Amino acid sequence: MGAGAPSLWDQGWYRYARALASPNFGPRPERVAIDLIVLHSISLPPGEYGTGEVQKLFLNELDWDAHPYFQGIRGMQVSAHFFITRDGRLWQFVSCDDRAWHAGPSSYRGRSNCNDDSIGIELEGLEGGLFEDLQYETLSSICAALMCHYPVQHIAGHQHIASGRKQDPGPGFDWPQLQDSLGLPAKCFPERD
Repeated sequence: MGAGAPSLWDQGWYRYARALASPNFGPRPERVAIDLIVLHSISLPPGEYGTGEVQKLFLNELDWDAHPYFQGIRGMQVSAHFFITRDGRLWQFVSCDDRAWHAGPSSYRGRSNCNDDSIGIELEGLEGGLFEDLQYETLSSICAALMCHYPVQHIAGHQHIASGRKQDPGPGFDWPQLQDSLGLPAKCFPERD
């Protein structure tokens, strides 16, 4: 990077994401290596895109009475580090230096509590559904930027870290496309079925 060029990161905030600070986060354990990216899918209400409701959920501003589905998630306090909309826009809710509340009870690489050492990225979509090319482009860009700044060695889905409890992003997600775009070896990803 040339002299005077702006950094991509400022205290865990990515320069090219729209920042909306969520209150749903905490400190990471001391000396933890941030070596995992966890991919999720979400839409609120399910199957409806561009509503702004995901952002409201992560900010604790969702109107629980606005849709019948919201009654089933009433009171949830969750967050991800990033959210990628169907048109490829990137939002950030938690500094990557902090622990977002995205994984829940989880285990991967022989370690539990994946929130401790992971970065959570939500893709706007349905569990098992297909995702847009613009989402893959943004996802590849943010994963590459994360891997340059943090010691990330693994990328997995919520389904891989909370097997039996979660199924997102699901079979519609194109793992080979992401692997090819990042030029990473297969060992960085979950085993394919």
